[in-house]
Amino acid sequence: MLVIPAIDLKGGRCVRLVQGDMARETVYADDPVAVACSFAAAGAEWIHVVDLDGAVTGAPVNAAAIAAVCGAVAARVEVGGGIRDLTALERMLAAGAGRVVLGTAALEDPAFFTAACRRHPGRVLAGIDARQGKVAVAGWTKDSATDAAALAVEVQRVGAAAIVFTDIARDGTGEGVNAPAVDAIADAVDIPVIASGGVASLADLRRLRALGRRNLEAVIVGRAIYTGAIDLATALRVGRGEAS
Repeated sequence: MLVIPAIDLKGGRCVRLVQGDMARETVYADDPVAVACSFAAAGAEWIHVVDLDGAVTGAPVNAAAIAAVCGAVAARVEVGGGIRDLTALERMLAAGAGRVVLGTAALEDPAFFTAACRRHPGRVLAGIDARQGKVAVAGWTKDSATDAAALAVEVQRVGAAAIVFTDIARDGTGEGVNAPAVDAIADAVDIPVIASGGVASLADLRRLRALGRRNLEAVIVGRAIYTGAIDLATALRVGRGEAS
């Protein structure tokens, strides 16, 4: 199980939100490139970058910062937030992103999502962000009646390379990962699942590994790395099963 450190961009700076609330932010760094380099130096194979401003506005806002991150590290970068058409998607890939995460589009624009998966096989991930089991979109500002597991089945059908599943209620809170919710999503599909939201300690990583899901490919860790609650190098070893 890979451990993927996260960089959330708001106004060009690295921040963390609580439950996706743009008004409840903590700024951790002004230089996302320096943060990305520190993650790569610790051994991260992937870095997860989200354009928070873009997720809300519907178009990439922090594209220059994302391109700078992609160009600065050997680690591969996955990017999400505000990518709602093929032009925006292909600009991100051209900027160096290894893969892109489509969240709002996965639910609200299935034709675009399907076309993106077919045009760039293996490089389009579905971001499924759930609040009490239902999908939320537009930077988590808009709730839907769609069940997260049902959307997972649909995006697998149309060609998503993987699913990034976030439990919104846990995200940024440090309350611990919602392992049963992750387990339910992984049980619903065969494609890889990347868990996100609430990881607070190495115990959360062990809890996810203990699920025994072969398709639980990775877990995204954010706030706990920035606060020092989790040492990234140690977390990477725990994810690989090299440390207890």
